[in-house]
Amino acid sequence: MRFSLLMLLVAAMTASPLHQASAEQVKLDVRLVHPVMKAGEKQTNHLRIALTGFELKSAEERPPVNVCLVLDHSGSMSGHKLARAKEAAEAAIDRLSNDDIVSVVLYDSNVTVLVPATKATDRASIKQKIRGIQAGSSTALFAGVSKGAAEVRKFLADEQVNRVILLSDGLANVGPKSPQELEGLGRSLMKEAISVSTLGLGSGYNEDLMVALASVGGGNHAFIEDADSLVAVFNQEFDGLLSVVANEFEIVVKLDESVRPVRMIGSEGDIEGQTIRIPLAQLYANQERYFIVETEVSPGTEDSTRDLAEVTVQYRNLQTETKEKLTSSIQVRFSDEEKIVEEAKDMEVYAYCSLQITTELNREATALRDAGQVKEAQSLLNQNAASLNKLYFECEAKGVNSVLPELKLAEESNEMQAEAIVDRSKWNSTRKSMRQLQNAVQSQQPYSVDVPSLSSSPSSASGK
Repeated sequence: MRFSLLMLLVAAMTASPLHQASAEQVKLDVRLVHPVMKAGEKQTNHLRIALTGFELKSAEERPPVNVCLVLDHSGSMSGHKLARAKEAAEAAIDRLSNDDIVSVVLYDSNVTVLVPATKATDRASIKQKIRGIQAGSSTALFAGVSKGAAEVRKFLADEQVNRVILLSDGLANVGPKSPQELEGLGRSLMKEAISVSTLGLGSGYNEDLMVALASVGGGNHAFIEDADSLVAVFNQEFDGLLSVVANEFEIVVKLDESVRPVRMIGSEGDIEGQTIRIPLAQLYANQERYFIVETEVSPGTEDSTRDLAEVTVQYRNLQTETKEKLTSSIQVRFSDEEKIVEEAKDMEVYAYCSLQITTELNREATALRDAGQVKEAQSLLNQNAASLNKLYFECEAKGVNSVLPELKLAEESNEMQAEAIVDRSKWNSTRKSMRQLQNAVQSQQPYSVDVPSLSSSPSSASGK
């Protein structure tokens, strides 16, 4: 049995009409979990910074893309998998226009540039070359991505979307092969405004490596259990690729001297003193992307108000091809009245913070299961589900309905994972599903694919 949990989860995240974008401009929304805090106490507060992309009214408004398809054609891809991969790649080529730039790189033990970076004017010829791909031997993944980036780099430009899309079904066994090495590659490419999406096919690839590369590389990640889903996944990847409205983001948060930055939750950020710099590769049409900053606020006096943070966002509007700047500041008020503090609590922001925190705990559960601590992992996942269930009813009671679908689906996924991890014969597949879900929530990935049901009948197997 299969189900579309991840698809529904991401759809709920991206379809929420909480903040309507202004025409042809990104919207910035800055909020606190506690806009009113208890006076006289040092305490934690969470800052949510949300960006919403504007709507593209027609396909003609989209910016051109510069995309390289990096395709694994190692021996394990032979037969049905390679046939479906070629079909998916051909379908993707059909979606490009004459103004787009495309390249195709193949890798096994060696790397071959099948289609050097070129304008997508002769799509029939490009598809013909793709049809001729044959299976090879080993998997030089790092070199494949590097060569793909080199092709994108030939026509690198600010006014277009630059992306490498990697498909692999196996472990990297030629050249650099650790998640840390691939993560470093992703970081360096993101600095060049080249994002990387990773598509893992089947059960043989390293999901930690693929997730790391995509998450720091500003792209998407998908676990594709069945090769028959490749066309649909490529279509979703290109749906996003062809709907980017802004890139070259510079997000800077400056905290008041009375506020100590503790950490980013669910995303990366460079913290230096009172300044936080948050990386973001691009924003899709109508997409809301948010970031959570955990802070420690020094005590304030009764009925006083204090500046907490100033947020500055600079980005390139790909529709107008201009650099734009957004600014917002936020204050916190102090009160001796606990009732006033509680009534002012922003439950929507609190719920989004909780989703990110429980996702971090979900990653801890994955690590526990890796170590053979099945009961401990189960306990953590069940605790996650219980806390999400409680929060669901709290939000429902207060009329905060916008976040209910995400809470319910996150609760259900943790429950199913707690049951599924017992079956060690399915752990490889279950782990890939879990890592995909974790990445989708943390990055608010704009698309998803069906994942196999995590439900499994209780097994006599107790783990490793």
